[in-house]
Amino acid sequence: MTANSLTIGHFQIYGLRDGFFCLDGGAMFGVIPKTLWEKKYPADEHNRIRLGLNSILIRTGDKNVLVDTGIGTHPDSKFKNIYSLDLHPGLVDTLKDVGLEREDIDYVINTHLHFDHCGGNTFIDSGGENVPTFPNAEYIVQKGEWESACYPTPRDKASYLAKYFRPIEEHKQLHLVEGDTQIIEGIEVLLTPGHTAFHQCVKIEFEGQVLFFLGDMVPTSGHVGLPYVMSYDLFPMKTMQNKEKFYGLAIEEDWTMAFNHDPEFFFGKIEKKNGKYIFNPG
Repeated sequence: MTANSLTIGHFQIYGLRDGFFCLDGGAMFGVIPKTLWEKKYPADEHNRIRLGLNSILIRTGDKNVLVDTGIGTHPDSKFKNIYSLDLHPGLVDTLKDVGLEREDIDYVINTHLHFDHCGGNTFIDSGGENVPTFPNAEYIVQKGEWESACYPTPRDKASYLAKYFRPIEEHKQLHLVEGDTQIIEGIEVLLTPGHTAFHQCVKIEFEGQVLFFLGDMVPTSGHVGLPYVMSYDLFPMKTMQNKEKFYGLAIEEDWTMAFNHDPEFFFGKIEKKNGKYIFNPG
């Protein structure tokens, strides 16, 4: 089995992995020198580091909620080569590992619509049509993020690929929200601008226990430090402000964090020692 799991109240949470891909290490760590980040994430001959394509599944007992969908099955050979894609085990197969089929998913929450977070939203069916992967699900997206994806700037255009999200609207499965919104009891999305203007994180809470899915606000455990912010972020200072805000809550209330791109860890906690924020996998 490829899934790590934990419980929040009576919610069962699984960490699922679509596979792995590689991005430029310098872009991933922004102003942080390579001599620091390569200790944890060694770069290949193209300066790329290996990252996970992680999702989480929340089984509430009544509903099945999936957060982010990886890259999916669309990429061609050129795309696979650029990002050194390893599309194993695959998101749909990891769902099967925990006893679910595509049709069993009730909600899909996209933190944002970059291709590495929503690529698994759709697939090419046997008739050659691009259709939603999860036919019975509502897909939850921030309205502002949807508009940014549909009308991207030249800087964003390569990250927003319409084939991954337009079919959701065409099949009437799109559910747009604005700002902090409860999806179902115990699960809410929180607006966390920084990586994109309308990026959202996901908070799962039951009887005082909290799991917080960080999305690209903190993509890996190596990005826990406040200045460890990606060059991909549109608003890096907003990212830092949100990190500090939610770290304070997480430490005070003993939250567990879920990481979107960590190649090793799905879950962990954040501590503050000697004025610095650090990752604790325990």
